[in-house]
Amino acid sequence: MTSPHRYLPAILMAASLLAGCNSEDPDPRTQIGPNPELPPIHQYLLTPIHIAHVVGWKAGEKPTVPPGLQVEALATGLEHPRSLHVLPNGDILVVESRAPDLHTIRRPKDLVMSWVESMATSSGESQGSNRITLLRMNGAGATEVRSVFLDHLSSPFGVALVGDDLYVADTDAILRYPYHAGDTKMTAPGTTLTALPGGPIDHHWTKDLVASQDGSLLYVGVGSNSNITENGIEAEKDRAAIWQIDRASGRFRIFASGLRNPNGLTFEPQTGALWTVVNERDELGPNLVPDYLTSVKEGGFYGWPYSYFGQHVDPRVMPQRPDLVQRAIVPDYALSSHVAPLGLVFYAGTNLPNQYRGGAFVGEHGSWNRKTLNGYKVVYIPFEGGHPSGMAQDVVTGFLDSEGKARGRPVGLAIDKTGALLIADDVGNTVWRVSAAPK
Repeated sequence: MTSPHRYLPAILMAASLLAGCNSEDPDPRTQIGPNPELPPIHQYLLTPIHIAHVVGWKAGEKPTVPPGLQVEALATGLEHPRSLHVLPNGDILVVESRAPDLHTIRRPKDLVMSWVESMATSSGESQGSNRITLLRMNGAGATEVRSVFLDHLSSPFGVALVGDDLYVADTDAILRYPYHAGDTKMTAPGTTLTALPGGPIDHHWTKDLVASQDGSLLYVGVGSNSNITENGIEAEKDRAAIWQIDRASGRFRIFASGLRNPNGLTFEPQTGALWTVVNERDELGPNLVPDYLTSVKEGGFYGWPYSYFGQHVDPRVMPQRPDLVQRAIVPDYALSSHVAPLGLVFYAGTNLPNQYRGGAFVGEHGSWNRKTLNGYKVVYIPFEGGHPSGMAQDVVTGFLDSEGKARGRPVGLAIDKTGALLIADDVGNTVWRVSAAPK
């Protein structure tokens, strides 16, 4: 049988030629904030591709931070660290996972996307991934204990602790484990609380997880199974949504929908509202559609797949649903197009300088489908009264080298027990720790 990958070079050449026909991409800064510029739609036969080739971090290299901050590696040599969770005793859980090998490639576009995904991550997928590693810091902010906390998972991502129950969101289920403070290894088997949409396609496989403030509910992000329903609307059943799960029974309901790929689920400290970052759709141009940060309203519909950023109709989707478009909610804050936000954390600590307090840090994994790379950094968005109140500021950069190659790519974020910012770098296989510089 002829391998479909034999056609990949020709497909990629065509995509590159299409990309080369574009002029310089518009300035992405015009798309940051509550009222982004939305240019005319530009549809493609094949999406222009510009991938930051992965080179990793050389000895002595590290990200760049502004004056007043310092950054150091808390852990290196990990296997695709995607998300982070800080336990009440200060231990840090690092979720290392690889994408599930479920997607059956059938079309030229699927071949391209498979190649894009393989190029966008570090080489050598190891069987050591799909686990959770525990890090314990000493008083100097360095790792003194590192152990495999939980292994043999299925593309895990989200973690939540409620009392003595530790929940892990695999790509196809939420699992519950008994936890005791100070544990460095999970020995008891997990039990399934709730099944989640998984294969056989599982396009957006990361399932983020957060517990309600009273611990009675869990919220999980379930991304779409396509860019824009190419796999049929039935493949999107209960997807592109945030689920609300009753922790006692495991029963779920759709809390909010029309969210193409929601991640970074967290509660804003001042108002208690649920917020998320969302990866929006592709193949409408270098500056469409802006990814975004938004509060999540119960019962809210956010447009996907029928419209974007409110009531802007996507003409590719048939049949149209004007009834849904009419009630599509405009997101709170655009991050600009194709930055691929995957991490979100609100800062309520006191370690970092005053200008970083009270707002949100966002981890932008970075673009692959615009001529000028976008994202590949951690930004800070100031908040006032529980809402964004200013321009996003670059805080952690340098993930791209001077030639536009990827030394790393930020994903999940967390705040450690001292108030330092932690960053999971799934290409650099590192957890970075950003703290206040000595005075």
